Amino acid sequence: MSQLKSIATALPEHKISQDDVLAILAKARGSALPARLGQILGNSGIDHRYLACEPEQYLGQRSWPERAKIYSEVGRALAERSASAALAKAALQPADIDAIVMISTTGTMTPSIPSRLIEVMGFRQSVQTIPVFGYGCAGGILGLRLANDLADANGGQNVLLISLELCSLSYDYSQFDKKNMIATALFADGCAAAVLSGKGEQGEGPSFRAFGQKTWPDTRDMMGWDIGDTGFDLVLARDIPSFVTKDFAPFCDAFLTEQELKKSDLGEPACHPGGGRVVEALEDYFAPELPGIAATRDVLKHHGNMSSPTVLFILKKILGDSPVKPILMTALGPGFTSVVGILDPA
Repeated sequence: MSQLKSIATALPEHKISQDDVLAILAKARGSALPARLGQILGNSGIDHRYLACEPEQYLGQRSWPERAKIYSEVGRALAERSASAALAKAALQPADIDAIVMISTTGTMTPSIPSRLIEVMGFRQSVQTIPVFGYGCAGGILGLRLANDLADANGGQNVLLISLELCSLSYDYSQFDKKNMIATALFADGCAAAVLSGKGEQGEGPSFRAFGQKTWPDTRDMMGWDIGDTGFDLVLARDIPSFVTKDFAPFCDAFLTEQELKKSDLGEPACHPGGGRVVEALEDYFAPELPGIAATRDVLKHHGNMSSPTVLFILKKILGDSPVKPILMTALGPGFTSVVGILDPA
C-alpha cells in the first residue's frame, strides 16, 4: 500500500455564516422564512461556510452555462492552489507526478481540469489524467482508494489526488421544499489535494492499510442528482442518521474485524460528517470506546459539508496532531454507498 505524502486545502473567498443565510433569504423573499429552515440551520452544527460566489448571486435563476462558467473559473483556481500546496508539502515538482486523479460531482469539464493543469503547472505531457464523476460525499475516500491503487501500480508511482466540489451551484432558493432547505443549511464549497507515493525508499510517514466498500440495494433515492432545467437538482431522501445506526454500523464492525482491529485500538476517526445529526449518530457508534470525533465536528463547524473534500480536510487536521494509532476513515455517498479505510500513522 502507498504512503500519504501530503494533504493541502483551498477555499473560495466568500465566507457566510448561518445567521447571514437567514438574513439574506428573508430580505430576498420580502417575507418571513419557514420556521423549519431556521431550525435546520440552527441544528446543522455549522457556524460558517465558504461559497464560490457572493451570496446574492445565488438568489436569481442561473442557467447551465452560467453555472458551468463558475465551475470552470473558481474550480480550476481552487484545484491549482490546492495541488501546488500539496506538491510543495511533499517536496515534489509537477514533473514528478505520474498520474492525476480528479474527484468532482458538482461540475464537469471536457477537457477535464487535470488536463487543463498540465501546461499551466508544468506536469509532464505523458502524465495520466483520471477525472471521476459521481462519487458524491464518498468521493474523498474513494479517491484515496483509487489513488492508492495507481500509486502501487507499475512498480510504484507518484499520484496527485484533487477533490473539488462547488456544492453551492445546486442551490435553488426558488423552492423551499425539504431537500432545498437542507442544501441551504449544509452544503458548501472547497477543494483538497493529496500526494500519494508507491515508490521505494519512502522513509517514515502515514501509509494506507486497507479499504472497504458496500452499496445497498434499493437505496438510490437516498442521495444523488436529477438533471434539472438549469443545473443539477439535489436528490435527498430517507433518514441518513438512522441508516448509520442500522446499516453502516454492522458494515464497519465487519471491516474492523477483518483488519483485526477493535474500536478501542483506533485513534480519532476521520468521518465525513454529513450534518449535525449524522455526526451524533457516528459518535454514538464509536462510544464508549472513543471519546468523540472532534476534528469532524470542527471541520463541519467552520467549513460546512463540502461533499468529497470534507474528509480530506478532517484527515489533514488529525494528522497535524501527530496521531500514533490507526485512523479509520468513513464516508457515505450516492448508491447508497459506504466506504471505509485505515491509515496507519508514521
